[in-house]
Amino acid sequence: MTIELRRVTADDWEAWRSLRLAALAEDPHAFGSTLADWQDAPECRWRDRLSIPGALDLVAFDAAVPVGLASGVPDVDDPDSAELISMWTDPAARGRGIARSLITAIARWAAASGAVTLTLSVMSENVAARRTYERSGFTASDTPGDQLPDGRHEVVMRLDLTT
Repeated sequence: MTIELRRVTADDWEAWRSLRLAALAEDPHAFGSTLADWQDAPECRWRDRLSIPGALDLVAFDAAVPVGLASGVPDVDDPDSAELISMWTDPAARGRGIARSLITAIARWAAASGAVTLTLSVMSENVAARRTYERSGFTASDTPGDQLPDGRHEVVMRLDLTT
């Protein structure tokens, strides 16, 4: 297995759209966004999503098959921090190091961009994802994440990029 990570831009919106919709359909509990939020979104919304200033959007491929995605975005409120968002690996490809490759690439991008901390938010009940992040060096913080419509909060995790 050879995993290739490719940076995508707004011009790659259709490929990103297919993979992101698959993620939202396959693992709806893992995201703050829903399939209904995005499935009928116009092209301009997808292009805007892939045009966040300073962001890095990646798709992981196994041969020519897209098997994962992740984005790194600068924290507009804290120049010392960046955030890992939209992380997902196709269930059929899990356990093969794809998530670790995506996380490592985003962490390197964040550090090269001057961030000293990489943060992410994960659903509290998504134990498999939390373990994946912990194996990559993330630790849960005491800061509650966004409140979800049902009153729960996401768990905020942090990775120190200076070590």
